[in-house]
Amino acid sequence: MTSFRAFFSSRHCLLLALCAALCVPAQAQDTPPAEEPDTLVLSDTLMYDDTKRESVFTGNVIMTRGNMTLHSDRLVMREDEQGFQYGTATVDKNKLVYIRQEDPAKFEVIEARGLRGEYNGKTNEIEVIGQAIVTRFVCGKPFDTIKGEKVVYNQKADTYHAYSGPQSAAPGGRVRSLVQPRAKADAAAAECRKKAGQ
Repeated sequence: MTSFRAFFSSRHCLLLALCAALCVPAQAQDTPPAEEPDTLVLSDTLMYDDTKRESVFTGNVIMTRGNMTLHSDRLVMREDEQGFQYGTATVDKNKLVYIRQEDPAKFEVIEARGLRGEYNGKTNEIEVIGQAIVTRFVCGKPFDTIKGEKVVYNQKADTYHAYSGPQSAAPGGRVRSLVQPRAKADAAAAECRKKAGQ
């Protein structure tokens, strides 16, 4: 297990994307969310069970929430009696869950891919599991990339962990991270800001 707290600073949070993707805001652990932005989900089918507090979307699922977009073949969302929410996004064989989170103010885009994405609202942990790849773009250029079998982010502690394994996206089942100097990313953002007249 490798800690990646230094890999992405809080302003580069990959898993803000996953959090949004699975419809759970970054809130205090013991406080259910008070209000959430609107979420639009397009799918071929929807099955809702009020008793289980569960929604199951299947077939070319596209979820949009603010500046975030999620693509999967199946999305299961549920809520416990305390109001904590949980989500699981999966895909059919030979595909990957795709999540894109934009931050226009910073000219940043986070893209995450994996066989499965999971969120636990009670523990504030988000996981990308199987063939996990996370890339941060600044002004349209890739700067930071992490690959592994699983990447876990704890919102409350603001920590990352990446795990190796047979389903790693990196060669040999290892964890692989590529990080460019912060000065390069800052320069790219400054250039975009200049072009935008900000």
